[in-house]
Amino acid sequence: MTMTPKSFKELPSYDELENKHQFWVWGSPGSREEGLGMLNLLTPEHIAKSAASEIRSGERVSLGWEFHNLDYPPFNRINFDMKIKPVSPEAFDDEYHINPQQSSQWDGFRHHSQPGSYSEGDEKVDEPLWFGGTTRKEIYETDRIGIHHWAKQGIVTRGVLVDYAAWAELNDIKYSSFEKHIIPLEHIKATIEHFKVEIKPGDLLFVRIGLIKEWENMNESQRKAYQAAKVPMHAGLEETDEMLRWIWNNHFVAVASDAVSWEIYPIQNRSFSHHYHLLAGWGMPIGEMFDLEGLSELCHKLNRFSFFVSSVPFNAVGGVSSPPNAVAIF
Repeated sequence: MTMTPKSFKELPSYDELENKHQFWVWGSPGSREEGLGMLNLLTPEHIAKSAASEIRSGERVSLGWEFHNLDYPPFNRINFDMKIKPVSPEAFDDEYHINPQQSSQWDGFRHHSQPGSYSEGDEKVDEPLWFGGTTRKEIYETDRIGIHHWAKQGIVTRGVLVDYAAWAELNDIKYSSFEKHIIPLEHIKATIEHFKVEIKPGDLLFVRIGLIKEWENMNESQRKAYQAAKVPMHAGLEETDEMLRWIWNNHFVAVASDAVSWEIYPIQNRSFSHHYHLLAGWGMPIGEMFDLEGLSELCHKLNRFSFFVSSVPFNAVGGVSSPPNAVAIF
């Protein structure tokens, strides 16, 4: 039986995993430890060391897009709506109607399941399972693996930017963020090498594909056409055993991108789906549609692609997802 690791050094390698689909070792069902997943390893010692090494100039940049974008969201998601309400002749309130999945957001562990067939031995089930073996019934009736667990202390660690969009432009690789453009592991490694990105255990991995800039340059008819598509197309990382091995063996605590789906969508290889493995299998948060434009500019200006990052999700008990409320500090 796999023991609960206390540090990143204690994590097994990908090939040592007893079950590559399910690393469910973080605590009893419904516990805070289970609800944190990989975030359990963000110890005070790790955070203090990261802050001391990364915060130097004090320059900082937000990683959240404006709430109203994407203003033509896919998957029948609602548009962000804000109403200004007077509460007296001298004061106003505001009311938000929001689906966090429409804009910059963390996918919480309640967002995506994995096939029940991933379970082994006597525990095989037909129904899909969420992280830790959480069932659909529990999603409806309990707050198990809710995003409120992340909110208590936030997601704070060292971050690194892999600026794939900048590397692709240098290498004359043309693509749209809204087409089936697969980003292979070899291109991620080439980007890391080109920009001399140093990766350390416990990092929050950011991958920029350039979606924000592309969306902001699209006209209204193009945005409407994207929303109206029966099956939206999203550029993203490849779904291969090699990519999953690389993500796991680098011991990232979480991953995020400016892509709509992080990985290529529609899914090309369900056996190696990142949502099945990272979210439902390993307890590793996935961030999507983060605004990485300002971060990219600052990284290139300072010629450094690591920084300290702080993100405090909504303290919504039983929540599925949340805006990141994130800032990168240099």
